[in-house]
Amino acid sequence: MTSPTPSYRAVRASPLAVGNGQRLRSLLAVSASAVVLSTCAAAVLAFPPASQADEVRAADAHTADVLENLDRYVAANAQTVKVPADATVVHATRDEFTTTSGYAIYSAGGTNHDWAKLVLLYAQFPVTDSNVAVFTRWMRQENGTDDWWNRNNPLNNGWGSGGGSGLGSYANLDIAAQNAAKALHGNPGYAAIVAGFASSAPTSQIEQAIWASPWATSHYANGAHWSQAPVDVVKSPGGTW
Repeated sequence: MTSPTPSYRAVRASPLAVGNGQRLRSLLAVSASAVVLSTCAAAVLAFPPASQADEVRAADAHTADVLENLDRYVAANAQTVKVPADATVVHATRDEFTTTSGYAIYSAGGTNHDWAKLVLLYAQFPVTDSNVAVFTRWMRQENGTDDWWNRNNPLNNGWGSGGGSGLGSYANLDIAAQNAAKALHGNPGYAAIVAGFASSAPTSQIEQAIWASPWATSHYANGAHWSQAPVDVVKSPGGTW
């Protein structure tokens, strides 16, 4: 004997069906709450509480007030100058300025110290007190102080003077300075002298380099024929420059 088929009403009234319906309603409620929260969050992000447009308008109004106050201040403090009709026009004379190269300055000075500075300048060495001191001592050792311009060759340089032993002469002291600079840079035997002057080394270091070089065959008796005493300033006679 077969069991009767349950009716539609009996199926809907079963406990399983009721439980499933309640869970479905709970899920729908949670989903609806999530949608509401998302919508509120989007609203908060999209619409800030303060209006930027109001802030811009306030800034523009403040700027306008500042400019208006400035205009009033300028108008209230304006100054005028009245020039008499018979005022005399005065033309001011401005001083003129000229520049002179170091070469011309040293040549115009015309002293043994100026010639030492001129050689340093042509050789592109620093014109320092210590370098000038060594150079003038060197000149004194070669030609003395009172006749330092002898043959327009203060260092008895053979480079371009027509005298291979250094006893030649130059047309003037400026040419002699140029040739002395060329001689220092042109002979490898003077490399230590060049390095000393280029770095403005202590005077004793440069002098020892001069004594050891082939500039003088006597090597200044390795310094025995050399004085560190200050060199007097002596001007050469006319026509030497």
